[in-house]
Amino acid sequence: MAIEPITRFLLAVGAILLVSHFCGEVLRRLRQPPVLGEIVGGILLGPSVLGLIWPSAGAWLFSPEVMSSLDKAAQLGLVVFMFLLGCELRTDRIERKSLVGAVVLGGMGLPFAAGIGVAFAASSVLAGADAPTAGYVLFFALAMAITALPVLARILVDLNLERTGLGALSVTSAAIGDGVAWLTLTVILVGTGVHGSGNPAMTAILAVVLVVVTQVVVRRALSALVTRIESEKVMTVVLLVGALAFAVMTQILGLHALLGAFLFGTAVPRDCPLVERISEQLRGFTLVVLLPLFFALVGLSTSIGLLGTNASHWLLFAGVLVVAQLTKFLGAGGAARLAGLPRNQAIQLGTLMNCRGVTELVVATIGLKYGLVNQLGFTMLVLVAVVTTAVTGPLMRFLTRREPENFEVVGNQEDVPSRDGLSRSVSESAK
Repeated sequence: MAIEPITRFLLAVGAILLVSHFCGEVLRRLRQPPVLGEIVGGILLGPSVLGLIWPSAGAWLFSPEVMSSLDKAAQLGLVVFMFLLGCELRTDRIERKSLVGAVVLGGMGLPFAAGIGVAFAASSVLAGADAPTAGYVLFFALAMAITALPVLARILVDLNLERTGLGALSVTSAAIGDGVAWLTLTVILVGTGVHGSGNPAMTAILAVVLVVVTQVVVRRALSALVTRIESEKVMTVVLLVGALAFAVMTQILGLHALLGAFLFGTAVPRDCPLVERISEQLRGFTLVVLLPLFFALVGLSTSIGLLGTNASHWLLFAGVLVVAQLTKFLGAGGAARLAGLPRNQAIQLGTLMNCRGVTELVVATIGLKYGLVNQLGFTMLVLVAVVTTAVTGPLMRFLTRREPENFEVVGNQEDVPSRDGLSRSVSESAK
């Protein structure tokens, strides 16, 4: 009896959700972020495990037709996820701006510079076949400089640090760093012409116009709408259609659709009960159902076997991992120390900012899609994201046991990030 494509698709979705959330629960019991378990679940379903143990089952379950459908569902989930990240970006509550600026600059600048060196040295091994040198080098450097806001927020909640000054500083720095990362990715895609055949100069001009219009016109329009629209259903449609429309516009401009969704999210009014309720509803379905589909696709594109028995590949991976960890720690922690943060808290901050998680996976996927890195380069970036995320929690528990005191809460208590919003959603997604 022939099995229809929709049946295989539903079976694949069921298998992904079962494995991902089971691994998430296991990792949660091991005091790791559940989202890390979901990432590991995706890898288990890919060629690294299922494809190695039972290749025929993997090929049957994840046929090209099913993969195409999963990719569309995952892209929708990523668009909504990036929209929610844009909504979470707060720059209006920053206290001690010089300290935050130092952490962002050091925490991204040093890994970025080191990433350029690593990319040049390993270009023959990691670069995409047709990738422009500038595009590949700048992309790889950016991937080394990322901190994942959602997973960082989860770790802070686990450690009961979300309402401390350390938590406020790390979350604020990661949020601004996310904004800088997506802006930098936009510049890379436009400046190196890796996406589309249009004029890079015209694309850059149109992108700048879109950003200005979003912040000046769209922001005000949304502020007016939330005061006039009382229906939660209507406002949900407005926000979703807006995020999708911006995703389409940036895709047409020659950028990635996710950049548009993130940009639209930054224009959504803050501290609005109606918007917060809508965001909470969108987060639930996105984090529980749609995002694991993306993790599965990442896992299906990740093959640890590519490292093989080649000692040079393993040495290169070890080098990339050490450089990523060390430069992030020294960059963020060192900059914070120079800006006046006590030594113990600077060490803890440098440790926290090493968490790369979901954001690294999204960026790595974009790089693979546009051929900036090859499969081996993509696999290494995924493994760096997994390892750096996995070690952040245990290292912080060790450091906080030794130095339990955290510096005072900055500003008013209500100004400090709490479990509301994306941090709370990530925290509860696997429960």
